[in-house]
Amino acid sequence: MIRENRSRNKLYGYYRKFVDEGIIDPNVHPWIAQSWEESRMQGISPNGGLQLKKITRENLQLRQERHRKAIDYMTSLVADVREFFRKFRLTLLLLDEDNVVIRSFAQPLYLMNSDDTIEGAKMGQEDIGTSSIAVAARHKVPFWLYGPEVWIEECQEMDTCSAPVIVGGHRRYTLTVNVNTPEVKPQEAVMAMLMMLRRALTDELNNNELIKAQEAILDATPFAVYHVMPGGQVAYTNKLGVSRLAAIDAGKPGDNAKPINLSDVVLNYHHTPIYKGFDGIPSHNKEVTWITEAKTYEDITTVVPIKDKADKNVSSVVVVSMPIEDLRTLVAHAAGYTAKYSLSSMVGEGTGFRTMQEKAARVAKNRHHILLQGESGTGKQRMAHGIHRASPRAAGPLITMRCGDTTPELLEQELFGVAVSGDVSHPGRLELALGGTLFLDEIESLPKNLAAKLAANLLRGASQRVNEDVYRPIDVRIIAACDSDLKRLTERGLFDRDLYEIVARSIIRVPPLRSRREDIPELVRHIIAEQAELHQLPVKKISEDTLKLLESYDWPGNIKQLQHVVEQAFFNTAGAVIEPSDINLMGDIQPDTKWKEDRDIFVKAWQAAGGNVSRLANMLNVSRVTLYRYLKRYGLEKN
Repeated sequence: MIRENRSRNKLYGYYRKFVDEGIIDPNVHPWIAQSWEESRMQGISPNGGLQLKKITRENLQLRQERHRKAIDYMTSLVADVREFFRKFRLTLLLLDEDNVVIRSFAQPLYLMNSDDTIEGAKMGQEDIGTSSIAVAARHKVPFWLYGPEVWIEECQEMDTCSAPVIVGGHRRYTLTVNVNTPEVKPQEAVMAMLMMLRRALTDELNNNELIKAQEAILDATPFAVYHVMPGGQVAYTNKLGVSRLAAIDAGKPGDNAKPINLSDVVLNYHHTPIYKGFDGIPSHNKEVTWITEAKTYEDITTVVPIKDKADKNVSSVVVVSMPIEDLRTLVAHAAGYTAKYSLSSMVGEGTGFRTMQEKAARVAKNRHHILLQGESGTGKQRMAHGIHRASPRAAGPLITMRCGDTTPELLEQELFGVAVSGDVSHPGRLELALGGTLFLDEIESLPKNLAAKLAANLLRGASQRVNEDVYRPIDVRIIAACDSDLKRLTERGLFDRDLYEIVARSIIRVPPLRSRREDIPELVRHIIAEQAELHQLPVKKISEDTLKLLESYDWPGNIKQLQHVVEQAFFNTAGAVIEPSDINLMGDIQPDTKWKEDRDIFVKAWQAAGGNVSRLANMLNVSRVTLYRYLKRYGLEKN
């Protein structure tokens, strides 16, 4: 997984805090924290230097012979990207299922000045402690590990990234990239390269052993490649191209019984860049729609005319295309559309909270869409992030959309996408969430006609952009959040029933803060510790009287309001202890006389008091009679 950039100094501080004091900082990734603890229990010294445990030379030779095809294939792939590895000072290791290095494509930095070789070294957690190899092997996902997170301090000068190669449900190999100059690393590019190599190796392990070397290299790329002759006949295509053609019953190149001609199977062939390529017109990275009787595709396509050297006429064209679904997934990750919080980051010890948290962990594992129901500010967005991270879709993107932020027309375009012209068409968030999760906040604000359209698309498994007739496949899980009672809105005819029945298969009710007052002390301490860590300030204590004050308040704005109030107290308190006098329940509303002239300020104060006249009177230091007069003046109702 691509991880957000982290301060190496902070990470090293977390590392030293655990090594020296045995304390896991809450900002440490949970997988790394688990590995650190196990490394310590396994008796691996973090300060004793790297002591490689190696198998015998005979054993290594046997393993290398057994995995010869994989080694040779990776050697050919690395040769094609050697310049990329050289430019960024990357090294690549290939490990077998026992975490033994069977091939090193360059020495890691920590062995650059050594006569030793890393081939034959055992690199499991029980051998070298925490590493990206151990994390990726355990969780069966690619993982980027920053240098200060490595268990053995001597090896912390470089970042590492490991990707397991899964075949038939079992980990056959692990690919590990060592970034020897982390200060100049392009993390997204390195991860993309590693993922390409992993996909290539995975595909190669399932390929026919008789495939020619040139075909094998092309088959390993994430592109469909075609060699097209005049008239549309396909002379050659790689593996991805074969699968695309097979999906439209076009056959296979070289099959004499059924030769492939794109002009016969692609209904809009004469309007594609391929057809124009025979006029000598190249096309580069153009979004192209391919319409066939069986299916409609959308690719990013490049067409290169091949001209005869003698007469300069176009003799054929080479077509390279990438499914736009793959590109969107890559872009979504690179743009940071990932879950920021886990379910364990939600704080609380009360029975109601624990029950809710355990239910969220359970429903995260199933395939149902989910409805989160609760008042504004209760933490539904954080829970959506946690559910996505705990779900089988965690490797996919998490796309968020607020349904009440824009006009119905723009909302439809943002959700479903829109075709601006015949050549320009933009995907919506429903498509961008392919393979992942779409979080629809304030779903009750979704217009009924758009809700009905969304329900139909989810049932169909395909979506249609505005101004287009083409349906594109979708694969997405909906997590919807609602501040009100969505069932009641549906029964009153204010919300689409079909969409309600889809998202309400699993309902999680997030309780308001006033019903879980026992969690307020822990929440307050967590907020203070979080701010202290974020801003590198000393942690402040909070007095028992202050906690009693906070526990007695109804918190109409729930956790979001509590966080705002506590953060203000943290920054505005001069001493080391936050007392009741440091607490301003009105947040950024000051108890001056501006509310007498400004309705917006009065309304904010009214909301901060939870609509309670007595509480508001104390907050503003006025009589109840005065408040009644202003309530009437501003058209507000009293409790």
